[in-house]
Amino acid sequence: MSRSLMNRLRALPLNNFSRSKTTVLVPSWQASRCFSQSATRWDSPPKDDGPKVPDTPASETFLDSILQPPSSKARSNTMPNATDPKMMVFEKLNTGSGKSTLRIDTSDLTGKPSEAKMDDLEPFHFMVYSHKHNTHITFTKPNREPILSMSCGNLGYRKSRRGTFDSAYSLTKYVLERILHTKWIKDMNRLELIFRGFGQGREAVIKVMMSPEGKIMREKIIRVADSTRIKYAGTRSRKVRRL
Repeated sequence: MSRSLMNRLRALPLNNFSRSKTTVLVPSWQASRCFSQSATRWDSPPKDDGPKVPDTPASETFLDSILQPPSSKARSNTMPNATDPKMMVFEKLNTGSGKSTLRIDTSDLTGKPSEAKMDDLEPFHFMVYSHKHNTHITFTKPNREPILSMSCGNLGYRKSRRGTFDSAYSLTKYVLERILHTKWIKDMNRLELIFRGFGQGREAVIKVMMSPEGKIMREKIIRVADSTRIKYAGTRSRKVRRL
């Protein structure tokens, strides 16, 4: 041992050698965080970040909730004058602006099938055949089955009077009265007016339809057609009768 080392040992106080050094065992996970004593993220309890957005309900659950009647608890919580917003959707679909007319058929959603009407596919037909000597009016069903068929001779007009304007006007008024009397107007929603020929009966029918007497029928007309047969080529026509 060198002399300089011995001098250093003499200079040290004796009480330093009498102290016993104690070692403290520190866990490895705590020793790794010697620079920060904050708790780790997985040690802290989970925090509530706020209300979560509820899941969107399925369409079947929404329809079931609409069809089910409200419970007594829900009725007590709501105001007496308040309306269910789910039912207001169907009210807006079924009613127009201040009117009670049906706009959209929601019977499939409510479980009540709508009744098929007679003239859904084909309308009723009001046929007018007018020529120089007479006027014939036929009212048929959508399947072309005749309901009423009359001419000016059925009202008592004879010979040349059957081809006049007055006889055709009276015939049209009488046919409309018979349709109203037999209550076919209730089952009829759509009507097609068909003309044939160029006699005076054509103008007479138009006059009656435009008058107040024909207002009920005029509101149901959806189409006006002309089925006059026009000769084009073909065989020779019959000789014209001249007096």
